[in-house]
Amino acid sequence: MTLPGLLRSRAEQQIAGLPLPCCVALPDGQRIGAAQPRLSFVIRDMAALLHLTLGAIGLLAEDYVEGRLEIEGNMHDLMATAPALLRSDPTRETHGWLMGSISRTRRAIWENTHHSRAKDAAQIEHHYDISDDFYALWLDPLRVYSCAYFSAPDMSLAEAQQAKLDHICTKLMLRSGERFLDVGAGWGALLLWAAEHYGVAATGITLSKNQHAYVNHLIEQKGLQGRVKILLQDYRDVEESAPFDKIASVGMCEHVGRPNLPLYFAKMQRLLRPGGLMMNHSITAGGVDQPVVDGGMGDFIDRYIFPGGQLVHVSLMIDAMTRGNLEPVDAECLRLHYAQTLWHWADALEEHLDEARRVLGKDAEKVTRAYRLYLAGSAMGFERGWTSLFQILASRPVDVLETGGRSTGRIADARSTYPFNRAYMYARDPKLQCAEQVSHADNGG
Repeated sequence: MTLPGLLRSRAEQQIAGLPLPCCVALPDGQRIGAAQPRLSFVIRDMAALLHLTLGAIGLLAEDYVEGRLEIEGNMHDLMATAPALLRSDPTRETHGWLMGSISRTRRAIWENTHHSRAKDAAQIEHHYDISDDFYALWLDPLRVYSCAYFSAPDMSLAEAQQAKLDHICTKLMLRSGERFLDVGAGWGALLLWAAEHYGVAATGITLSKNQHAYVNHLIEQKGLQGRVKILLQDYRDVEESAPFDKIASVGMCEHVGRPNLPLYFAKMQRLLRPGGLMMNHSITAGGVDQPVVDGGMGDFIDRYIFPGGQLVHVSLMIDAMTRGNLEPVDAECLRLHYAQTLWHWADALEEHLDEARRVLGKDAEKVTRAYRLYLAGSAMGFERGWTSLFQILASRPVDVLETGGRSTGRIADARSTYPFNRAYMYARDPKLQCAEQVSHADNGG
């Protein structure tokens, strides 16, 4: 049998095993699979057919972005077929020689990546500065580009993002007048929310020039110049002479690099006053020993979406925080919240594809295709546990223990602002609580 014939035979087997009626259209006009498919793979280059037969979905995604493959059908149906195409658990070390080689090579590159200030700035620019108008098409009105918190099942995305902002502020026990640092502040949603609703003096840092300009505009528009500032600055360069009471890092440490995580958290520890709290909200790997999602998906995201990004398992995240002399005091998994968030984003992008191509300008079609796969594929990955999301609350222990102990009814060596129970997080509506805090502060309390 010739190579093209072998590939066609393997493609027939692959398509037959998919959970939805699908077909493959070959360059010569031949069609393989269902007569009335819900999903069609239109092959423009035989390399794409090879990738289909191998189940190399990362390479298939690249074929789609580069025009070697067309996909006819919706993103939900495509993601329903992806695990069957892959035929293995991408969070575990693959046994196939080809995918195993790719995985080991990818891991070696990640482990040895040097995250210089210049390189990190360029990588952030690659992702976040492509077009503010593009992100506005599918994010909520506050442009929160991180996992929402669906505290009620019927919440809209906008409501769930506001609930997430409150969830973080409540966990941190933000109080009026406290100094608050937002590391990787994005388009300023958490930074401004904390200042407006919790009365803190807020500082944000970012490496994105677009986001820096956007947040400065919002600060001026809202008249918050005396209480809020945004710095175009690397986290390594933040001044340590005046420690912060509370720190939030949302979607930031994915860009730090696995070898640098202990150094990152050590920096956060030095920026935090003794007894203060830090909230680290970040994506984590689904596999303990497999930092790269297999099947070439990690390579695709690194090339087209987040260059230089790296995930670690939550156990390694906690290990790095501890090595940075922070004490983890609470962890919450929001994996399914992120799956729901990403489907909101993916569906919104699908509704605005023509506008997306218009606002993106150069390489608009490639970028649009890449983000279609990235958003829907990420939603599927969170649904299946290939990736996860954890909020980890940590404290910088105080150096001098309080006196007292059991006789005073207090634990003498608590060493933290954290009360060591979760009651304060859920006992009351956080909006009512923060309103009381601000009112109390305004009245001189």
